[in-house]
Amino acid sequence: MTYHDVTIMGGGPAGLAAALSLEARGLSVAVLERTPQAPWSEPAFDGREIALTHHSVAVLKELGAWPHIPEVAISPLREARVETGRGNHPLQFDTQGQGVDALGYLVSNHCIRHGLYKAASQRPGISLLGGTATRHIRRIGGDMVVVHDGGEITSRLAIGADGRFSQIRRSQRIGAIVHDFKRSMLVCRMAHELPHHHVATQWFDEGQTIALLPVNGGASSIVLTLPSEQIERLRTLERDAFNAEIMERVGRRLGNMRLVSTRHAYPLRGVYAHRFAAPGFALVGDAAVGMHPITAHGFNLGLKGQEALAQEVAAGMARGEPVGSLSALRRFERRHRMETAPLFAATNGIATLYTRDEPAFRVLRQAGLRVADALSPFKSAVTNMLMDRKTAS
Repeated sequence: MTYHDVTIMGGGPAGLAAALSLEARGLSVAVLERTPQAPWSEPAFDGREIALTHHSVAVLKELGAWPHIPEVAISPLREARVETGRGNHPLQFDTQGQGVDALGYLVSNHCIRHGLYKAASQRPGISLLGGTATRHIRRIGGDMVVVHDGGEITSRLAIGADGRFSQIRRSQRIGAIVHDFKRSMLVCRMAHELPHHHVATQWFDEGQTIALLPVNGGASSIVLTLPSEQIERLRTLERDAFNAEIMERVGRRLGNMRLVSTRHAYPLRGVYAHRFAAPGFALVGDAAVGMHPITAHGFNLGLKGQEALAQEVAAGMARGEPVGSLSALRRFERRHRMETAPLFAATNGIATLYTRDEPAFRVLRQAGLRVADALSPFKSAVTNMLMDRKTAS
């Protein structure tokens, strides 16, 4: 049996970020990850591009992960457009009058994971245990005992960070609201002949939803949402036929397009845990809140959640409370619920409105975009939310 102040189960971005945040506050941390060490340390491209807010970039810099992300992998987002149907008035957001040159930055998920892993691997207070599955967790007195493949770890605080379909969450008998959108998304990169000008487009067309996310190198990330059986057909479609179909689906707005990456499919389900904390235990990342990607804020909320947890744990320690005291965890839970609950509800409502194709829904969303584009205070508020320039602490 070994001892660490904190044991984190799940070595994705939220888990690694939490390890870095807690270690920076003087705690020893063990991170358990099912993925073997080699692919965990050098994650492969998984199709997902993350729209990072300014706040998230500040957090990644503070944690020491940002320098490990190649500059060429960081694509500034100059403008965002929301469209519905074909030829309708778009809702546009840009940086005009904001004093910055980008709404945010697009970075591939695997690059962020690699940066966080590299930073964590260089911290003496963090032990990274790859290829290690958690068997069960039990509470003994004030300690949490995590039983894993290689033995046991005793900690004051155990953290579940194993994704929206979290087995750790279920093992602690914490339920969750699960919103199944009955859709899947296909993600890949495609090169194209016309420039994207670093404009991201979210397009709600009849029968499909498409996001075109600008990345460096004359390419865009394609995020296509359709019923799952259609996504599977496209995922395995012959390359030339795939290129032709995607060009038609995007209205040939980027000219000739060709696939330049692997294709990946993900089911769309929103998840919101009934609780984020219990005695000696907390949830972070998608294990706590798994957002629909329509607002591109899920990853950013995951970073904020682990940041809030580390801050409240440190505040409790400063008051003389033990590591991971229940009062500290309750403070974290209240903060994270206030940050996430309104956006989770709004996101689910938007996703429902903008993916239904009945005539009434089409009229509502077309009218909604026109009204929203004419309301300067609304656009300013959404732009500030997209950028989120609060300084990390």
